[in-house]
Amino acid sequence: MKFVFIGPPGAGKGTQAERICAENNIKQLSTGDILRHNVKIGSELGKVAKEYMTSGRLVPDNLIIDMIKEELNSPLYSNGFLLDGFPRTIPQAQAFDELLQKFNTKIDLVLLLDVSDEEIITRISGRRICKTCNRVFHVVFNPPPDPKECDKGICDIYQRDDDKEETVRHRLEVYHNQTKPLVEYYSSQSLVAHIDGIGSLDEVYDRIKSHFPSKV
Repeated sequence: MKFVFIGPPGAGKGTQAERICAENNIKQLSTGDILRHNVKIGSELGKVAKEYMTSGRLVPDNLIIDMIKEELNSPLYSNGFLLDGFPRTIPQAQAFDELLQKFNTKIDLVLLLDVSDEEIITRISGRRICKTCNRVFHVVFNPPPDPKECDKGICDIYQRDDDKEETVRHRLEVYHNQTKPLVEYYSSQSLVAHIDGIGSLDEVYDRIKSHFPSKV
């Protein structure tokens, strides 16, 4: 099975993606990992990509697609894959569809994890981290301990810049602007399954699983 997984930052896609892949014997296809691997090993595609990256430019879609093409030749993906974080735009989705046609296959399902903006803001902006032990806390769901209770010294709790409300709202705005046309693109192919992302990990996974075609 071939899945595309879409959802806002902080929706819990990472945890659910791991479970989907583990329980269905498919591999997560990370374009970021593929890009970093090609740069690290110095492949021809990686060398070209590095030139863009070192100059601060975005790596072109066609280069990313070429890397994915090379990756899909691996037997690791013989049972399928789950894409998280790609495609992000209509041109990327169209190029990926064309690539899959060359492999005589297609996307089977697009999972859209729905979580409200306010819930995402609560989840992310409430996160706190201890500089001493790197433990992650939450001001509502898992409050930080007394400053003297850190097992590696005195707790030094802080909030990452990426977790601040203003930053989270900007990330959500970017997500919605990118995702809306992408959802419309896949909806026109009757591929999108809307998943309520509120609840326990098991509850959300059961909702996801209920959309799997019978052969999964």
